[in-house]
Amino acid sequence: MERPLTVAVLAGGLTHEREISLHSGRRVAASLRNSGIQAKILDVDAQLLQRLDALEPDVVWPLVHGSTGEDGALQDLLQLAGYPFVGSEAGACRLASDKAVAASVLQRFDVHVPASIALPQPLFREVGVGAILDLVEREFGFPVVIKPTRGGSSLGLTIATERSALPGAMVDCFAYGEVALIQQYVSGREFGVGVVDYGDGPLAMPPVEVTVNGPYDFDARYNPGRAEYFVPARVDNTVIDKLKECALKVHKHLGLRHYSRTDIILDDDGHTWFIDVNSTPGMTETSIFPQAAQAQARLEGRSVDALYLDILKAAAIHADQHANDVAEADAQ
Repeated sequence: MERPLTVAVLAGGLTHEREISLHSGRRVAASLRNSGIQAKILDVDAQLLQRLDALEPDVVWPLVHGSTGEDGALQDLLQLAGYPFVGSEAGACRLASDKAVAASVLQRFDVHVPASIALPQPLFREVGVGAILDLVEREFGFPVVIKPTRGGSSLGLTIATERSALPGAMVDCFAYGEVALIQQYVSGREFGVGVVDYGDGPLAMPPVEVTVNGPYDFDARYNPGRAEYFVPARVDNTVIDKLKECALKVHKHLGLRHYSRTDIILDDDGHTWFIDVNSTPGMTETSIFPQAAQAQARLEGRSVDALYLDILKAAAIHADQHANDVAEADAQ
């Protein structure tokens, strides 16, 4: 009888999303334990590498959200230390974590992306806030969306409906990041589409429709009652196919692996607009990815625990294949 896999679930860290990350980590660890996996949660702190060495995990599942959790740094560290892990490799994480960069890449593949400009905080000091905001007003009009180019959970996000709201929106944005993305506002219905890959290629799960009174901000995401979710989404199959196609393009063209979640706006003309992608999506009770995973598991006639186990196994198999390839190359 094979021994059960040992998995280190990384959560916490020193990001603005620490508590969400810890919550995600606890839920995934519990799910893996339901499948007989030896899952241990490790915080990302000064003792991380020593704890990993002591645990000797077969696979690591990083669930640190924002900054170092999704910008490729943690993935680079795990690869350098020789630990196989769930989720996208460092290069793909870097592409996906910067909203401006991801949008630039995806535009080349006929993905609709709102017009935007990314401006670092020092530029506002050098050029002057007034002059820059004049240009924003002239080029984009109102409303506009202001948010950090990096980070998740809609932290630092503001929808400015008039010029007087812009200075305060910039201050809020720069509290969470050095670069602000000022983006054309796209009106429409909001959806989240999760993608999984068990090893046979990426599969888009049932889209989750999100309705909320006001912006889908941090409070709406994590305080039950602010947002309402519909799974499956209240649209016909043609629209569902469009949403899935958009999420699959994002996943493939950014080079993501194992799993991801893409946020999409469907406008009144039926066009899908890429808003954001998460290479390490939230796994809390109100997070979109677990709701999509529940719906997908029902379609497949099994539990969501089994679905998460298959994501884990895909990472383990990928690691074994990589090790074999390296061994063969060394032998030659």
